[in-house]
Amino acid sequence: MSLARALTIAGSDSGGGAGIQADLRTFAMHCVHGMTALTCVTAQNTVGVQRVEGVSPELVKAQIQSVLTDIGVDAAKTGMLLNTEIMHAVADTLELNPIAAIVVDPVMVARTGAVLIDQTSIAVLRDRLLPKALITTPNRYEAQILAEMTIETVTEMQEAARIIQRFGPKNVLVKGGGLARGLQGTDVWFDGTAMQVLVHERVDTPHTHGTGCTLAAAMTANLAQGYAPLEAVQRAKHYVTQALHHALAIGQGTGPVGHFFPLLV
Repeated sequence: MSLARALTIAGSDSGGGAGIQADLRTFAMHCVHGMTALTCVTAQNTVGVQRVEGVSPELVKAQIQSVLTDIGVDAAKTGMLLNTEIMHAVADTLELNPIAAIVVDPVMVARTGAVLIDQTSIAVLRDRLLPKALITTPNRYEAQILAEMTIETVTEMQEAARIIQRFGPKNVLVKGGGLARGLQGTDVWFDGTAMQVLVHERVDTPHTHGTGCTLAAAMTANLAQGYAPLEAVQRAKHYVTQALHHALAIGQGTGPVGHFFPLLV
């Protein structure tokens, strides 16, 4: 049986809601063979992150090369890369082993607005990884940093998308989840020529952990299966909306989206 193959280059979430755990669940629910290159290991749960330790850059490189030289990769995504050394390692490896369909989820700022990496790492991500992206998926706060502007309206999301696209990604999806309540559920798509405002259902749930990882992973799975970028985004957004409808109220804090909701029907 021949399956599409997808690789996630990201961190591990011990609570199982985000990171590579979310990515592998999402790949599996799309009938895509998932592979991993771990960048860091976290001790976290629904309440927060208690500890983070990075994987050596050499081991990150080895993981990517290992799957590329044997199994092959139809599409890949990057998530939490943690530091500049790991970012350079990933960029170096992808330059030696190009992958046509890469989703760069520029994990810099949490949905709460908390900054996760330093200024040097932000510059490396912008200059070395964004040019390799078929799609990049900044949230409102990440788009503000990359575009160096304040974003409070759809018009400002569109301007940020134009600025970010100049850094090299072929397509940009600016996610509006961090905007005022009336604009939540509104994203902006820009392919360098056409600008589209994508409006989708807003699901009223406090359990949204892993939403960004899951969206990027679903895009990657659809790209691996041969869907065009915009269709991959639209299909991914539908999957995430349904997963939010089936979010898991587990733990004492913010639970994860329900990746395996099709199995519950």
